[in-house]
Amino acid sequence: MIDFLTLDQARDQPIWRRPIALLFLMALAMPIAFFTWYALLNNFVLEVADFDGADIGLLHTVREIPGFLAFLVVFLIIGIREQVLGLVSLVLLGAGTAITAWYPQLTGILMLTFLSSVGFHYYETVNQSLQLQWLPKERAPQILGWLMSCGYAATFCVYFVIMMLWEPLGLTYNLVFMVGGGITMALAAVALLAYPQYESPHPQVKKLVLRKRYWLYYALQFMSGARRQIFMVFAGFMMVQKFGFAVHEVAGLYLVTLLINMVLAPVLGALVGRFGERNALLVEYAGLFCVFMGYGALYFHDLGFEVAAVLFVVNNVFFGLALAIKTYFQKIGASGDMAPTAAVAFTINHIAAVFLPVLLGLMWVTSPALVFLLAAGMAAVSFILASLVPRHPEAGNETVFTRRLRAAE
Repeated sequence: MIDFLTLDQARDQPIWRRPIALLFLMALAMPIAFFTWYALLNNFVLEVADFDGADIGLLHTVREIPGFLAFLVVFLIIGIREQVLGLVSLVLLGAGTAITAWYPQLTGILMLTFLSSVGFHYYETVNQSLQLQWLPKERAPQILGWLMSCGYAATFCVYFVIMMLWEPLGLTYNLVFMVGGGITMALAAVALLAYPQYESPHPQVKKLVLRKRYWLYYALQFMSGARRQIFMVFAGFMMVQKFGFAVHEVAGLYLVTLLINMVLAPVLGALVGRFGERNALLVEYAGLFCVFMGYGALYFHDLGFEVAAVLFVVNNVFFGLALAIKTYFQKIGASGDMAPTAAVAFTINHIAAVFLPVLLGLMWVTSPALVFLLAAGMAAVSFILASLVPRHPEAGNETVFTRRLRAAE
């Protein structure tokens, strides 16, 4: 029999059956499948499927289509509880990852990528909504930092196993994909069966929500999606194509990154809580501008793989400050808007992601440096947008203009 508990009632449950514990379990489960796929992807498609830059761009465009369609989550939660939808999506992500190597041709890889991407993006949409509903505003940045650290720890385990065991045990793509996907499916099944259904205190609006006062949040999401997409698609691809990194070397690079992020994520969460979303975002975007300019410089100067590796690590650290976008919306958004706005935000986040990989994949064939310089320009635009976030955002004080306009009246 399924238990239904309010958040107040859940406080009387054992620690492992509380909503925050479920968020940590989901944060642990998702990266195992996703980063197994991501860690092997560039080598798999280059060695097995003989992809070029245009093919990798097409692959990531297909992967982002479900993200663009994330607004459909609003209609799914009319008949499916958010918590259930999130966990079923995790199962789908695991299944798609597990059988990735079964069809090592362009068409097969594209189809399975789409399948696992539906699971990933619908999980991420629901997960963000549940985090904003279940976490208290005053503690949200700190707890989000710990959740990120948990995810980094799971990802660390994935890359550590790949790096340490790939060559000694002669691991195959098929075996690693199946194990990574299978673990995520198993954890999602445990979460479905072992946890009660939690009732949020504020019923969510079950229709598309677009509000003018959220315009800055939408703009930040759009730029974040466009900028991150360039890194996700081309930074790792560059390490393999330009510097000849093997599977275990790529895994080692991620390992260093994850160790740093595991330690820094809770610190970054605390800093967002201490200094505010505005300052955190300004630091992130200024740092990313410098990083992307550095990537571009690799193609004009013989700087070596060491510089590229440092830029890669620093890039990932700056991305950790992106949790400030979540807490910014939590502060300005209406309580019933968390689920529909999370869905709309994911769609906005993926507008550029649908067409950018293909276009930039074609650009990459001609000029890889230009791709990274374009990303630097996006970081500069994001910096300007972040400067419009007020020091103390809240409903009625969504941007720096809001209070000034009221004062003028």
